[in-house]
Amino acid sequence: METRETAIRVTNLKKIYKLYEKPRDRIKEAFGLGRKISHKLHYALNGVNLSIYKGETVGIIGTNGSGKSTILKIITGVLNPTEGEVVVDGRISALLELGAGFNQEYNGIENVYLNGTMMGFSEKEIEAKLPDILEFADIGDYVYQPVKTYSSGMFVRLAFAVAINIEPEILIVDEALSVGDVFFQAKCYHKFEEFKKNGKTIVFVSHDLSSISKYCDRVFLLNQGNLLGEGSPKEMIDAYKRVLVGQYEIPEEKDGENLLADPALQKAATGVNPEALEYGTGQGQILEYYITDDRGVRTTAVIKGTKFTVHMRVKFTEDLPAPIFAFSFKNVMGTEITGTNTMIEKAFLESVRSGDVKDITFTQRMTLQGGEYLLSLGVTGYNKDQFEVYHRLYDALNITVVSDKNTVGYYDCESVVQVADGNRKAYNERRKTDVSGRQFDR
Repeated sequence: METRETAIRVTNLKKIYKLYEKPRDRIKEAFGLGRKISHKLHYALNGVNLSIYKGETVGIIGTNGSGKSTILKIITGVLNPTEGEVVVDGRISALLELGAGFNQEYNGIENVYLNGTMMGFSEKEIEAKLPDILEFADIGDYVYQPVKTYSSGMFVRLAFAVAINIEPEILIVDEALSVGDVFFQAKCYHKFEEFKKNGKTIVFVSHDLSSISKYCDRVFLLNQGNLLGEGSPKEMIDAYKRVLVGQYEIPEEKDGENLLADPALQKAATGVNPEALEYGTGQGQILEYYITDDRGVRTTAVIKGTKFTVHMRVKFTEDLPAPIFAFSFKNVMGTEITGTNTMIEKAFLESVRSGDVKDITFTQRMTLQGGEYLLSLGVTGYNKDQFEVYHRLYDALNITVVSDKNTVGYYDCESVVQVADGNRKAYNERRKTDVSGRQFDR
């Protein structure tokens, strides 16, 4: 049986952080001041084992905070593990964070030489590669300007151009391509194809499940620092979707204290923002809110193309005429994407009495592109033509939209595409004209 050569081997990898209630507690503990300081242990990685073989393209997927970026940083030597071992066989080129490894004061050319030198190339070797790097980056005369003046798109163009043109044996990419425009992303993925054909090893983290499915030979699924599984892209993407919709058991910590015992962190794990902006007169109070998927299961993730429901429970402390219930979605940059309310929908135009409790649901199909969104909720109304906010919660819930096909913009137009044989159509139209006896220009 053929033995495959290992490019990266990770054995019992752990990365543990201490979490303190107050910043000063960390300093007190470091210098042994005062009584023993209590802290919680957070396992960013908890005994992870995996092997990546030479010539493979491997994806690592998982929810935010699952340990994806942490494991890449340990593999590339940016972070040290708390326990465990990482063995790498081959020259690594890594594109981890935007601008990582770049000196902000240097211009683009100087940073190319800086990164090449760090990879072990001589000045002469870097000079030979420079034309290919600049051609791929395609940022024009900005390459002579300090990189601190670059846009995020310019940053990623230059960083990726350097990463792929220094002839790495292993290329590691962490979500960086999501910054570039669609044409640059296509250019990068074309380079991925070239790397695969040349037998290079590629490891990348992405929330773009369509790219994971298209380019990866194998996929690893992480969750809360634990490796849940490995397998084909389809198997692991299906498992990831089950994780996102809550159809799994939260694994207990193998060592130490389970972080999710903290109620505040439980809220964060379920998508609830503990620092949501909240205000209002208090005449109406939002007691509970959550989202369910198309099977009625509470979740913080919705699969694109499926139905989902926003739930609110509101209690009133005064008699009020026709309150209005509302929700809206923002993207992570704060742009209001969509939303509606019961007045717009003409769904509830009744008065309420003090002590009334109302359960409100909004059901619709998810057509937003895959990504992270923030849900805001409100109950408002008019009192003698005066608009009042009874209770409003901004950015109350984090919602992940899972998609294996992202189109352009915020929404999917859900286009139905047909491609017909144009030559055949022209031939049929010509025959009809001939048969009808009408004049036909040949």
